[in-house]
Amino acid sequence: MADTLRFMFIGDVVGQPGMNVFQKLIPQLKEKNRVDAVIVNGENAGKDGKGLSAKNVDFFKLHGASVVTTGNHVWDNKELYTALNERNDVIRPANYPSGCPGKGYTLFNIGTHTVAVVNLFGRFGVRDALDCPFRAAESLIMMLKHKTNIIFVDFHGEATSEKRAMGMFLDGKVSGVYGTHTHIQTADEMIMPKGTSYLTDLGSCGALNSVIGFQFEAVIQRFLYHPRASKMLVEERGPLVLCGIMVDVDAQTGKATAVQRIRVVTSGDSE
Repeated sequence: MADTLRFMFIGDVVGQPGMNVFQKLIPQLKEKNRVDAVIVNGENAGKDGKGLSAKNVDFFKLHGASVVTTGNHVWDNKELYTALNERNDVIRPANYPSGCPGKGYTLFNIGTHTVAVVNLFGRFGVRDALDCPFRAAESLIMMLKHKTNIIFVDFHGEATSEKRAMGMFLDGKVSGVYGTHTHIQTADEMIMPKGTSYLTDLGSCGALNSVIGFQFEAVIQRFLYHPRASKMLVEERGPLVLCGIMVDVDAQTGKATAVQRIRVVTSGDSE
């Protein structure tokens, strides 16, 4: 029987509510489902829903994460820059220009198996100066294939078409491609023809009755009047939701054998 590893990928964690639901659910989900490793996008974990700190990374590790990925908000908290340079458990998109703090991939071990995680950022609808994510992926994966067949990609991006294209581009080359950034979970989980697991967007962790984790009243004002009409505040009221995907991978070939989308709604209570 093939040696199978089980992974859980969790979408953008938004503010303290997102941290709370991660803390509440991940340890029990990990134990119940016998998950070998958890990878989480933490770039919105800061108190105001933007950026993260080294302490946030420590929090994710304490509650079951192996790697923390990011996106455009990775630069919002300069205190993180040192951690990006010194730690292997938090990464930034690989296609930011060379010279930026940190790196766009990391490796960790599960027993005798080596696992690689790559972080990329899409260019469609984004103002940041970015190198081509497709060419960055191609180059990194060529290098990582010498170390492991188990490779996952967090593709942080705005456009569903760009994420889908990346999935097809990497089919058969990596174990999984999962989108982040929109905070809205899609329902297209699948194993692609050549063995790569895929989901256009993992969704997010935070307040259920919100707009991408923020108070809906302020967001509506911004749509009605002006993008700066009111300050966006993290929604802390009501029930919480945790979104992501669980995937089984053949540890020898790196091909996905099963996928299951995760969406759990729970009260905001600490108990």
